[in-house]
Amino acid sequence: MSGWVYLLLASCLEVCWIYTLKVLDMKRIFAIKPATMLHELEPWKALLPLLGYIVFGLCNVLAITKAMKTIPAGTAFAVWMGLALVATKFIDILYFKQPYNAQQLIFTVFVLVGIIGLKWFE
Repeated sequence: MSGWVYLLLASCLEVCWIYTLKVLDMKRIFAIKPATMLHELEPWKALLPLLGYIVFGLCNVLAITKAMKTIPAGTAFAVWMGLALVATKFIDILYFKQPYNAQQLIFTVFVLVGIIGLKWFE
């Protein structure tokens, strides 16, 4: 697989990781009583975001590591974070109905143009 494919995968995993942070509730996790885990579903629902956080985080690191074998570290990091930022912004707007304005969209497009430029002139 190409380093750029790994980089795209790493960015997608980063976005998933970010949203596990959004739903992670440490108070619920610390309130779990181990004895209830055998016969109740609620403790497992509380642990699911933590499991996602761990899995997405590890897979994210593996993918960015593979990408940096063929792409310079500075370029890989900029594209990785830039794509995650752009995707997170648009998911917030489209799915979570977060408010936005034209200036935010313009500067998000600037980030996207920078990412395309880094790929185009590699």
